[in-house]
Amino acid sequence: MSAFALRARYLLPVTAQPMAGGVVTIADGRIVAVGENTSGKPPIDLGDVALLPGLVNCHSHLEFSDLATPLGRPGMSMPDWIRCVLAARSERTQASSAAIARGIDESLECGTTLIGEIATSDWTPGPFAASPLDANVYFELMALSAERQQMQIEYACTQIRSDVFADSSARLSAGVSPHAPYTASLDMVREAALLGPTAMHVAESQEELELLACRSGPFRDLLSQRGLWRVDSFATSRRPLEYLHALAIAPRTLVIHGNYLDHEELAFLAARRATMSLVYCPRTHHFFAHEAYPLAVALNQGVRVALGTDSRASNPDLSLLAEMRFVAREFNHLDPKIILAMGTIAGAEALGRDDACGSIEVGKQADLVAVNLGCGQESPEELLLAHDGGISSVWVRGELVRCSADL
Repeated sequence: MSAFALRARYLLPVTAQPMAGGVVTIADGRIVAVGENTSGKPPIDLGDVALLPGLVNCHSHLEFSDLATPLGRPGMSMPDWIRCVLAARSERTQASSAAIARGIDESLECGTTLIGEIATSDWTPGPFAASPLDANVYFELMALSAERQQMQIEYACTQIRSDVFADSSARLSAGVSPHAPYTASLDMVREAALLGPTAMHVAESQEELELLACRSGPFRDLLSQRGLWRVDSFATSRRPLEYLHALAIAPRTLVIHGNYLDHEELAFLAARRATMSLVYCPRTHHFFAHEAYPLAVALNQGVRVALGTDSRASNPDLSLLAEMRFVAREFNHLDPKIILAMGTIAGAEALGRDDACGSIEVGKQADLVAVNLGCGQESPEELLLAHDGGISSVWVRGELVRCSADL
């Protein structure tokens, strides 16, 4: 690929100060210069846009990307919503690969160039192999009995050792995802965490906390109805902190949601920032009408907080930019630079991809997103987050993969 340069109203490297009229030079899919044109050709002028790194969506379930609207109703309980999910899966008439392909396309349209995807048992690499999207794929594990636990661990070992993930420089990497405390025993979490990078839903709902603390409530009712209740599966766990301890042995961990983590649990994550990250899914949190998210507390304690869309089963779309703008509205005291970092470099760090993704720096992949800006005197980050300008262009490794204008 011959060298070329892009110029924008604002260049937002994320790890450096914004540049008015900033230029970035790209060659062979990599960034070779920031702030100057070394291509030997006039730069391509993108106009009134902010040029930022490709967005990083740390949590998705793309199998639901064919849904036009979220399942259930806003404010419903997590166990009742899970009943809707189970019903939707039972009524599915085609393999999930078609929905995943649709979700990949939507993600790229929305400026996401790196994603953390939860893969269920019918996952196939085809949709990802056919796309330029980078992905960390976490294979979902569910087991409350010792017998099923062994089967799930063997399944995980087979998947993560697949030839699809054999090349360490490949676009796809593999990990495991013991689903949640109500579907994954503490013993299985410990064993799964030894296999590789791990992602787990933790402290997502009040009903989950009730199950752990009291061995009762709507989640126990749901498990009993499905013939899965085993009191011995929860014999040693009373709170999310015990699951965090189990997850801490993984080389890298995503703690998904964490809506109800307390101060001690957030401090635990902060102390292990090198390997543990919290993934906040703002609009899914809003869909369930949870209590206020502990974002300020987490950030003040030093927790790395990244962002995820979750799925169309609880969200109207897969736009990470919309998540960032939602955070800017809900936490209007928060520095917009922090919000931009949450959707880019923090996500890349959480996924272990910050050597190549998440910021505009020399040597990194040329994953870039151009976003139309509104008028105003605000900072470029404020203009990006306070207005509803759409995405005009997306590049992955220097290749233009989405474009709404002639370039």
